[in-house]
Amino acid sequence: MYLGVGDGGGANDQHGAAGNGQNLGTLLGKMLRLDVDGRGAGPNQAYAIPAGNLSGNGALPEIWSYGLRNPWRYSFDACTGDMYIADVGQNEIEEIDFEPAQNGGRNYGWRLMEGDECFNPSSGCDAATQKLILPVATYNHDTGVSITGGYVYRGHAIAGLRGAYLYADYDSARFFALRMRDGAPALQQTDITNNINPGADVPGIASFGQDEAGELYVISFEGTIYRIDAE
Repeated sequence: MYLGVGDGGGANDQHGAAGNGQNLGTLLGKMLRLDVDGRGAGPNQAYAIPAGNLSGNGALPEIWSYGLRNPWRYSFDACTGDMYIADVGQNEIEEIDFEPAQNGGRNYGWRLMEGDECFNPSSGCDAATQKLILPVATYNHDTGVSITGGYVYRGHAIAGLRGAYLYADYDSARFFALRMRDGAPALQQTDITNNINPGADVPGIASFGQDEAGELYVISFEGTIYRIDAE
């Protein structure tokens, strides 16, 4: 089981000298991976630690990857097992992080970076030197202010979208598609909102859902569930 955990709240990941996102001694700001069918060594540990989690440098054994601010919805491609993480930004940038199947131990950058730009420190961050994994797609707050992750579409109702990762912005209700190939974007982030009135037709996009046939649904904070279908 995977659990996406935010950095603990408050602006600027203000918790401690390095913030929670980069602190391997806390579960906050992380993607966790647990074996819920097993039992740990402690008397109250109702799960086991699967092989392959992060280890060393004082890392808690539950940690799979780190450097996340608020992973608001993450999912796996039903065909490839690749993980997509929508990480909500703070001041300027929303991001999509891509993780090839079973390729953990990654540092997605927060709070050193917000999206693909330096955050703390505000300049001089070097993603390559610090082995940070940059997002595969971003947008700024002129487009939307809070990303909501979706799924790779594997349904049959919209043939042209098969294999594309669909996601949206909670506030602006803009929908996007991104297609990956060999770990890199084959089709860059595309706004597919088309003729809907952003922010009015589908207000407050809280989450996506997927059925057994691979068709996708959108969940609004107003309590409505919408099915994504061809025009």
